[in-house]
Amino acid sequence: MRLEGSCKCGAVRYTVNSATPYPYMRCYCSICRKTDGGGGYAINLGADMGTLDVQGEDNVSHFCSVNNGEPSQSRRHFCTHCGSPLWAWDPRWPELVHPHASSVDTDLPVPPQTVHIMLGSKASWVQPHIEAGDLAFDGYPEESIADWHRRHGLIDGDSE
Repeated sequence: MRLEGSCKCGAVRYTVNSATPYPYMRCYCSICRKTDGGGGYAINLGADMGTLDVQGEDNVSHFCSVNNGEPSQSRRHFCTHCGSPLWAWDPRWPELVHPHASSVDTDLPVPPQTVHIMLGSKASWVQPHIEAGDLAFDGYPEESIADWHRRHGLIDGDSE
């Protein structure tokens, strides 16, 4: 699925192809909460880094968090004008980019299930709405984004 996204002020626009466009995972870690989630979490998608096309790239910067005294390799990109979170990218998986669902302008399909991760890090005021059939983890699940989509029949066995 071709996704179109942008920041709030319009200084940055992007397109990217995603074989896994269902906004299925809500991350409650302190990094996602602080950089993306007014609801106390961020929702990230998976996409093909080789297809990312950015207009207004001069208006994009990135942030790397520090975890246990070590800088993270993951780069969280945002608009330098309005601060909108755009996507995350990690050089350990250079073929992947993770657009923030909040920046995607394309209508996204509704996921058949929601996965809540890093619940042990959620803000005290957040009361997650976890429905029957949803999955919830204090940390990270073992299943990859692609595996979750395959299990739900949303991509074929050969897609990445």
